[in-house]
Amino acid sequence: MGRKNESAKKILRYVLAAVALAIVVFLWRQWRAPIPLPPFLAFLIENSLTESFVGAEILLERFDLVTGMKVSNAGCGPGRLTISIARIVGCTGEVVVLDSQPAMLGKLEEKRDAEVRGNVCVVRSNFGEGTLDEGDFDRVLLAMMLGEVCDRTAGLRELFAALKPGGILSVTEIVGDPDYHRPKTIRREVEVAGFKLVERFGGFPA
Repeated sequence: MGRKNESAKKILRYVLAAVALAIVVFLWRQWRAPIPLPPFLAFLIENSLTESFVGAEILLERFDLVTGMKVSNAGCGPGRLTISIARIVGCTGEVVVLDSQPAMLGKLEEKRDAEVRGNVCVVRSNFGEGTLDEGDFDRVLLAMMLGEVCDRTAGLRELFAALKPGGILSVTEIVGDPDYHRPKTIRREVEVAGFKLVERFGGFPA
């Protein structure tokens, strides 16, 4: 009986070591060459726990959105925040969403067609590719996706150029995301692109 227990413990240690190694390799690879969240893992950002920390109601009340604004939800994923933004800006406003994954955009389009119809423009692209028109937007929202961008410098400069004078960029990060970046890192990167910090909200975990 004692030998069986020792053997089981040894196997468990090997399994845990293999899992830990796999996590380290994944995080290292993600740091070197970030990839977007795959569509089949969309449930990781669309759930009640995520909503309790970084839900649309929490993020958008700090965003000073009003009817008629033009907003970009860059890296929109399945549209977790997009529909709420579209409802606030109304039919006289517009939401331009960017994502590089057709399957994610498909999920968003289903929500758009069912709930808000005309004021959401869907674009298959990453920011940093020159997609957004200069001086065209009142607000830009990035939620848990900045770390997925390979060339953040080019992306942030595009967003700075895309905003009207006085426009606002909102960046949200949450601890536990493999692409999490510390506030200090984000502030340094956005300031290099031309932004100035206006306000910072939250703490652990978002």
